[in-house]
Amino acid sequence: MRKEDKAKAEKLLRDFKGDNYAFGDGALKRVGPYAARLGNKIAIVVDTYLKGSDPMRQVEASLKSAGVKVVDSFDGARANAPREDLYRLAYQVTRANPDGVVVVGGGSTIDAAKACLVLKLYGGLIDDYFGTGKVTEKSGGQQIPLVAVQTASSSGAHLTKYSNITDVVSGQKKLIVDDSIVPRASVYQYDVSRTMPPGFTKDGALDGISHCWEVWMGATGKPNYGLISEVAQLGIKLVLENLPAALKNGNDLEARYALGLATDLGGYSIMLGGTSGPHLGSFSLVDVLSHGRACAVLNPYYTVLFAPAIGDQLRKVAAIYEAAGLIKGSARLSGRDLAIAVAKGMIAFCRSIDFPTTLKEAGATESHIERMLEAAKDPQLKMKLQNMPTPMGPEDVDRLMRPTLQAAFTGDLSLIP
Repeated sequence: MRKEDKAKAEKLLRDFKGDNYAFGDGALKRVGPYAARLGNKIAIVVDTYLKGSDPMRQVEASLKSAGVKVVDSFDGARANAPREDLYRLAYQVTRANPDGVVVVGGGSTIDAAKACLVLKLYGGLIDDYFGTGKVTEKSGGQQIPLVAVQTASSSGAHLTKYSNITDVVSGQKKLIVDDSIVPRASVYQYDVSRTMPPGFTKDGALDGISHCWEVWMGATGKPNYGLISEVAQLGIKLVLENLPAALKNGNDLEARYALGLATDLGGYSIMLGGTSGPHLGSFSLVDVLSHGRACAVLNPYYTVLFAPAIGDQLRKVAAIYEAAGLIKGSARLSGRDLAIAVAKGMIAFCRSIDFPTTLKEAGATESHIERMLEAAKDPQLKMKLQNMPTPMGPEDVDRLMRPTLQAAFTGDLSLIP
């Protein structure tokens, strides 16, 4: 990782979160002081695989040093935060009645902890809060009493206003979007990610690219376009340059640090703007694909669909993929031709790390396409349609989204409108 890229990424994150975020070397020492801000009694929600681990021992030592009393500890959520796990946690945390919660784990457990505090504080069913701003209607804007300790370079859940919850029976994920569920403080000591297995490392890093790229595509004409471009470009660059090294040697701490910065920049991106088509599609693929994998497969195809609205973004991201040796001659291209070149560069990168490049190859079926199209018309997910570089309504789903998803299923870019 280049020193200038590291310094720039660290500055962007400090500007973003200020003193409410401790990241990098030694960050776990800050958990206790952050937790003390919540009150004298806290409950811990932790991914089961972390119990007894060195990172968990560091968290517990920091809490003890800060004089924080732990009233109880509860298992985190399974992948994709099933609603059953959420309701279990809501019951457990409500019964323990702590002043706040420290959650230690990956994105799914952090999402479940956010949502369980919403239910503890404001009651009702989780369905009452899906959509945008529903928690704030009850909270008046007060943030939930949560300190989020991230352990995986992926979703950026420790930094954001999002909570994804899955209905396992229907195979559909839904989303809470609300500033009231942003953790009051966050911690990510990047070296703890060295235990991430290769598959999870790929999924998480490519999820980071998805956050950066989808937000950047949708930022044309927005007042903060310059900042979004700066954040997204650097996040994508750090993944392309460092993911292969992390896969080659999981204990390469420089590469792990770079991926931590990159996925945190992805988290920053989705606080500056919104994701769109690939994320929307991923919500209907939870029974066959991880979130990051689904987004990564879909992104090249939506890049071509959105070509007319993302000229500047395409030129800048093409330079990143060309510098990585994944495409050639992009400077001579424009419009749809440039979008196709970028899409092919994305696909080439995926192939270089033995990653699927079509929905069919990844294990999805044509019935999943129908599920994705149906979900796109759900009013609770309309923010994803509206975030697209060319905003869509439900009436545009079959005309534009269907052939794009068919292209993603088959790998035939010519099908895209």
